[in-house]
Amino acid sequence: MRDGPAFLFDLDGTLVDSVYQHVIAWQEALDSEGIALSVWRIHRKIGMSGGLFTNQLLRETDHEITEETSERLRKLHAEAYGRHAHMVRPLPGATELLAALTNAGVRWAIATSGRMETARHNLDRLGVDPDKVPVITRDLVKYAKPDPDLFIAAAEKLGVATDTTIVVGDSIWDMLAAQRCRALGVGLLSGGYGTNELERAGAFRVYEDPADMLLHIDEVGGRR
Repeated sequence: MRDGPAFLFDLDGTLVDSVYQHVIAWQEALDSEGIALSVWRIHRKIGMSGGLFTNQLLRETDHEITEETSERLRKLHAEAYGRHAHMVRPLPGATELLAALTNAGVRWAIATSGRMETARHNLDRLGVDPDKVPVITRDLVKYAKPDPDLFIAAAEKLGVATDTTIVVGDSIWDMLAAQRCRALGVGLLSGGYGTNELERAGAFRVYEDPADMLLHIDEVGGRR
């Protein structure tokens, strides 16, 4: 696989089973601010940028979200996620997929919309050391998904052009960001989005989870 593409991985719902912990953490944060939002609506927002999250809150709740409120919500979410992070586990095949790429000499990086304060819990569960593996978090870029900044920064860390990379993610926000930086998008169902949604957002292949992707790695330019 040495001559194959580099891989840029989302984190939540792609490599670790953490989407629903994030949903509950956001619900707790919103409840503490008196903002009522159904759990399913929160789930649809996991992975998008904070600004887009805020704009959608405005549309769906008619609740004024000031910069101060947004910052409080972010901190409350991080605190709540920390309380639930002990339940997070790597998704089936995640560690094996990353190990297979590493052993084959294929470059890979992680690009997540989460800030390091929450991402560190997931990286620990995954056994990824951000001092040894390129990890781009929301703290390091101006805009998050569906803007392509996270994946552009991750590609730069690897020293490759984005149009030679494959973005692996579980949400439509990952696929939209992949299209905007001319990367190929691979969707995983492990975050709760459906095949049709991911394909409409640009995924050229969709797999159940990292284990399923590893079984079909030749379909995305790799070799077993």
